[in-house]
Amino acid sequence: MRILFVNDGVGDAGGVQRYLEAVAAALATRGHELALLHLDPLRVPSDSPVGGTRPHFCVEQLGVEGAVAAARQWRPAVAFSHNMRVLDVEQRLLDCMPVVKMMHGYFGTCIGGQKMHAFPRAAGCDRQFGPACLALYLPRHCGQYSVGKMFAQYDWAQRQRALLGRYAAVVVASEHMGREYVRHGVRADHVTVNALFSADVPDVPAPVPDQFRALFLGRMTTLKGGDVLVRAVALASEQVGAPIALTMAGDGPRRAPWETLSTSLGVAATFPGWVDDRQRAVLYGTASVVVVPSVWPEPFGLTGLEGGAYGAAAVAFDVGGIAAWLRDGENGWLVDARAGARGLAGALAQAYTDGAMLASRRAGARRIADELSLARHVAVLESVLGGGQSGRDTQ
Repeated sequence: MRILFVNDGVGDAGGVQRYLEAVAAALATRGHELALLHLDPLRVPSDSPVGGTRPHFCVEQLGVEGAVAAARQWRPAVAFSHNMRVLDVEQRLLDCMPVVKMMHGYFGTCIGGQKMHAFPRAAGCDRQFGPACLALYLPRHCGQYSVGKMFAQYDWAQRQRALLGRYAAVVVASEHMGREYVRHGVRADHVTVNALFSADVPDVPAPVPDQFRALFLGRMTTLKGGDVLVRAVALASEQVGAPIALTMAGDGPRRAPWETLSTSLGVAATFPGWVDDRQRAVLYGTASVVVVPSVWPEPFGLTGLEGGAYGAAAVAFDVGGIAAWLRDGENGWLVDARAGARGLAGALAQAYTDGAMLASRRAGARRIADELSLARHVAVLESVLGGGQSGRDTQ
């Protein structure tokens, strides 16, 4: 099958790029032909998630019409679209070929794309997207505090929502996201829930670390709840009567405030900044637990599952799609978000003091990481992509 991957960025740091690289390699191994239609220029061949020697169609170089026409001449059976900020590209593709859309976030269902309010406190939003959201955006701090941004993002989200019914299928990573798109107009039989996977699974899980260590890994923004985690570690350290080591890897606008908070609370925290794949593996392998303290409804929360491949149990708030992979009592602790820092602290204290429970949940973390494998994910994708092609053939 000829599959046209579609994504705006190439060579970007982050989860979508790593996802594309892993899935493209697996599909190629299964004998599929691949190409990439992309917005940003390809700087070096190694930046391409489908491999630099395969066909590439760049919108910035060829224009929307030129790139889509060139891609169409390649005669793909189906387009597999991901993030695409220029919706004219998406619309033109839908005019001429079947498109299966992978929704990595709340695109077309929220002005700011976060599905949460930041004021008067951080809380998830379960509203259906529509004009009433404009009245709440500024008072509830639903995104960048700018009237211009609000209207521009509203227009974009409205255009994306209008395209939802035209996709041959919509793929999401969790039941939570599936429900979100069904209530925004996608037919239930056009939504496929396909859980994500850890792209890096060592042959054997890491041994139990000599020192108990909690790990946060991700972009440091208010949404990610790093301040809640720092406070939780301070509380848990008091409960167990010993300092709990915390590593907070990543960067972003909240890094400096989180460092200041950890110092003021006496938390034994290190902030190594962004890490590459090798460093990431080391951090996962030396973590007792990976903590996902997000205060927004995470579409999936992949870092917890990635840590599980190394044998690290997870501690996370029960928000968004986290429950797609975190099973309380089996591979970690799923904490009621209303419990806040005290809830996370209780889970961390239990993990620290109950070695047998931690060992059991670390073993469960590896089992679930093996269950939610790349091979399983790609097998589901093959069926969806093939169905998208068949759906257009019968029209």
